[in-house]
Amino acid sequence: MRVGIVILPEFRWSAAEQRWRAAESYGFDHAWTYDHLGWRSLVDGPWFDAVPTLTAAAMVTSRIRLGTLVASPNFRHPVPFARSLLSLDDISGGRLLVGVGAGTPAGYDNVVMGGEGLPPRARVDRYGEFVEQLDSLLTAERTSIGGEYYTSVDARSAPGCVQHPRAPFVVAANGPRSMRIAARYGQAWLTTGKGGDTIDEWWAGVAELAERFTAVPGSAGKDRYLSMDAAPVFSLSSAEYFREALGRAAELGFTDVITHWPRPDGVYAGRESTLDEVVATVLPEIRK
Repeated sequence: MRVGIVILPEFRWSAAEQRWRAAESYGFDHAWTYDHLGWRSLVDGPWFDAVPTLTAAAMVTSRIRLGTLVASPNFRHPVPFARSLLSLDDISGGRLLVGVGAGTPAGYDNVVMGGEGLPPRARVDRYGEFVEQLDSLLTAERTSIGGEYYTSVDARSAPGCVQHPRAPFVVAANGPRSMRIAARYGQAWLTTGKGGDTIDEWWAGVAELAERFTAVPGSAGKDRYLSMDAAPVFSLSSAEYFREALGRAAELGFTDVITHWPRPDGVYAGRESTLDEVVATVLPEIRK
């Protein structure tokens, strides 16, 4: 089991740098940040862009993998974004993980740009185009693809990713069509579960989704990531619960889990002392 942590892009670099350094020294396998223009209850607070944040993180770390959780089509075009990813993969020495998702239909990323959320089917259509073009832009020498939502005309990809054939895609998917996108283009599948008022309901939904993904052609051998803090209980509410959550995820076949750096209040509220306890006691257990 590999364990990752999200560091939200809400801190000036003078404060954020120590968290990224600590994520590596604590022994986490991967560290992530959100790729949004603003996010839910935090839109009125400080918020920084994912690409320069990950670039800076790459410069102060050497081992830990770094990624977007998740990049979406809501405000990204695949051609310039592929160039950003190519640069990140190079600067990090091949440690980039490209987390991608369909994007919420009525989230702040849409609202702030004056757009309207697409209906579910169109949103998945756009998602498929986004991932397909990113895949080609990071692997083919030149890409020309005309789609309903995105067009790439003779777009170059030199010099290519450090990782071969490209940086791995961690593809978020809960529905059947998006799961097929994950199976076709992803090196890994990511889920946040399907809701639930209680922790047992949430885990039951995760189990159902894991079973569905197993049935998708092409899913065999893919890594499986679980974002644990979509649950009704924050994964770092206690070291005991974190240990239990790791066990439940492993039983369902997940190869990776992701938690969030505790915040003092609001979303992902928790104690950094719990994070310290998990680092000192739980992470060494899974390394044995």
